Amino acid sequence: MNEIEIADSIFEEIKHFDESSQEFWYARELMIVLEYRRWDKFQNVIVNAMVACERSNNLISDHFSQVGKMVKIGSKTSREIDDYKLSRYACYLIVQNGDPRKKSIALGQTYFAVQTRLQEISDKEYSELSEDEKRLYQRSLTKKGNYSLNQTAKKSGVKNFDKFHNYGYKGLYNGETADDIAKRKKLRYREDILDNMGSDELIANLFRISQTEQKLKKDNIKTEDDANKTHYEVGSKIRETIKELGGTMPEDLPTLEKSLKELEKEFDKKKSLINKKTS
Repeated sequence: MNEIEIADSIFEEIKHFDESSQEFWYARELMIVLEYRRWDKFQNVIVNAMVACERSNNLISDHFSQVGKMVKIGSKTSREIDDYKLSRYACYLIVQNGDPRKKSIALGQTYFAVQTRLQEISDKEYSELSEDEKRLYQRSLTKKGNYSLNQTAKKSGVKNFDKFHNYGYKGLYNGETADDIAKRKKLRYREDILDNMGSDELIANLFRISQTEQKLKKDNIKTEDDANKTHYEVGSKIRETIKELGGTMPEDLPTLEKSLKELEKEFDKKKSLINKKTS
């Protein structure tokens, strides 16, 4: 695993979603991941992050929400402790103000800097991207979404992940499995179907991925059968919505000539040529 993949695995693992499907992190959990042992020391970092937030003309309350949490301190007793619900931007400011000597802080800076930039892309910026660029952008989001979904599915009792994902595909693609989709797209053996989708098809799958993860958490799913059923139901519901809106069914969307693997190679080659010319 490279540094970005390691950072993804660490910080995606402690991500939560609220009732409005907004992502957040708990400060107490982030403190542990960032290798701070004392809350008072970590609070100093949070305060510095709040100052940076305010200086950037952002409302502190939009990114740092103070909450109380009950923790057990004995077999029959518990007490309330302070905590914060943090936005991605708040986490980004915290790692920017953390101890740079800690390896975990460096990983946090890598993760939250990259992810915050991805989230900041505006509608105007996105509309100006070419279809190939949109595909690459949406594919990066589905990769991260699938990683996070797999972590949640594992906690929900899933062991056979191929079967789990096929339930989602069958719901969205009117009964088609991943193999069925690959055959319809005339892909080579073991070629990734997501790498051969256009941006609209990737967006539909990203919605399936994110909504399934949220439902698994919200419904507190704990068995593999229920997780599979949930994935199918979410896929089917999204399909129904596309139909109601008069959209194109995902299986009717075109398979583009070049896979994303080919596009990535082309982009890398162009970058290499530009670097040679400018060096």
